[in-house]
Amino acid sequence: MLRPPSLDSELVSLGGRPAVLPADFIRVMRSAPPRPAPTDEELTLGGAFTVAEGAEAGVPLLVARPTRVRQARGCVYFMHGGGMVFGDNRRKLGGVLGWAAELDLVVVSAGYRLAPENPHPGPVEDCWQGLTWTAGHAGELTFDPAGLMVAGGSAGGGLAAALALMARDRGGPALRGQLLMGPMLDDRNDSASVTQMAAAGGWDKAANEAGWTALLGAARGGADVSPYAAPARTTDVSGLPPAYVDVGSAEIFRDEAVAYANRIWQAGGSAELHVWPGGFHGFDVHFPQATLSRAAQAARLAWLRRLYATPAAE
Repeated sequence: MLRPPSLDSELVSLGGRPAVLPADFIRVMRSAPPRPAPTDEELTLGGAFTVAEGAEAGVPLLVARPTRVRQARGCVYFMHGGGMVFGDNRRKLGGVLGWAAELDLVVVSAGYRLAPENPHPGPVEDCWQGLTWTAGHAGELTFDPAGLMVAGGSAGGGLAAALALMARDRGGPALRGQLLMGPMLDDRNDSASVTQMAAAGGWDKAANEAGWTALLGAARGGADVSPYAAPARTTDVSGLPPAYVDVGSAEIFRDEAVAYANRIWQAGGSAELHVWPGGFHGFDVHFPQATLSRAAQAARLAWLRRLYATPAAE
């Protein structure tokens, strides 16, 4: 039996890992009263951004544009987390808006249809439609099209990785980078880290199986899963934009995230990998004040600074 790594002591003192989810957690959590979503005013970060929301190409898109520059140096196209079954495009944007304020970037946050009501390829094709619309309206959105990148956390990290594959395979749009935070990449749900954290609480093995089954149905874990659904299934990671991959040492996605970065290196690509010791899934979202969380945010921002200091690839 593989024992899970110890949690960061400060995270433990702040409340530790989230509770074990009930077997019917999708129904239970969807039936609970929703928490208030951030308002437009809150998302402006005190006037650093103008915020607008609409539906473009049939996909809800929230657009935050920096106010201190006439043209932004690029755009972060962001996908929210939620295991493919929860979430919306207004939440979990604090860190992303923080990067964008520092680096003068537009943020476009995509709302995609959720499983199980909308199985694959619905969610990723929604994200693709929003990405291509964003790329095609760089002038209207006032950002340099050479600075378009994708980012996401958890399920959103998997969707961001899938969009990088799709952009390569479909001939564009060109992407400056891909930032994958605790990404949900592999529907097979059978790595050593899955076994270690099988019942450790939060997004554990059972929850992961439920999320992937909602997306893929009976195909989950089988031989014919598309890499646009589960990017770990791709046989070719060459020709991808520079990647930043981070993950906690005490979460089920650790091994698939590490393996994905390693495959990019083996294909001659660029990847920066961080495994945060004692971090569980979403630790920086649950406890942003923790030292480990602040280190994770700082490392992402440092990578973005280097990414945008380097000329875009031809």
